[in-house]
Amino acid sequence: MSKAATTGNKRKLVWLKDRFAEGLRIEMLTNGGRGFVETIPGEHAWRAVEAEGYLFIHCLWIVGKTQGRGDGSMLLKRCLEDARAKGMRGVCILCSENVWLVGRSFFEKHGFVAADAAAPTFTLMVKSFSRTAPPRFATEDWAARAKRFGPGVTVIRTDQCPYIEDASQLILEVASERGLAAKEITFEDRKTLCAEAPTPYGTFAVVFNGTLLSYHYLTRKDLIARLDAAGA
Repeated sequence: MSKAATTGNKRKLVWLKDRFAEGLRIEMLTNGGRGFVETIPGEHAWRAVEAEGYLFIHCLWIVGKTQGRGDGSMLLKRCLEDARAKGMRGVCILCSENVWLVGRSFFEKHGFVAADAAAPTFTLMVKSFSRTAPPRFATEDWAARAKRFGPGVTVIRTDQCPYIEDASQLILEVASERGLAAKEITFEDRKTLCAEAPTPYGTFAVVFNGTLLSYHYLTRKDLIARLDAAGA
């Protein structure tokens, strides 16, 4: 879905090759639309969650004119069928009412319920096939985790999403322009992500002076506005 020549795309491909052995699967639309779903067994999910035995959806992405045709519902149905066929406990996904992640209302329409929640707008949605222990987030104290990154700007990232490369570089550039101390931390494995991520999303975050600034892509204008508001 991203441009093949970009650094983010290349890093994503390397990341994918290591995940396929863990059961990661990507299903692309083949009906002329633009979209896909990326799933992995919950015990290998690159989110700060405990979801062993569940099929975890990393991304369900439908873009452009493809939206509104029912493709998202079709891909979700395929996920549910796949999980049942493999004897899994159910299907879960991290939602947010902000950008980058699908909102919870879509999954509620398909019988998903909230299993856990965290600030600012995260909800762990699940559809269980039996009365088993529901998935949950890896911690409740996200603010304490953010404080551990200390002063200055910290970009926390993985290679799970190809667009993280551009997002990270923009933040580091703006921090340099403003004379702010900045560093980038890459989580190389799920264990570290679950233990240290300052949000359930895990795969990307921006922390400023020990406080979460963002967990999604920011334009230069929005980033500057947030830094100004934070007193940078």
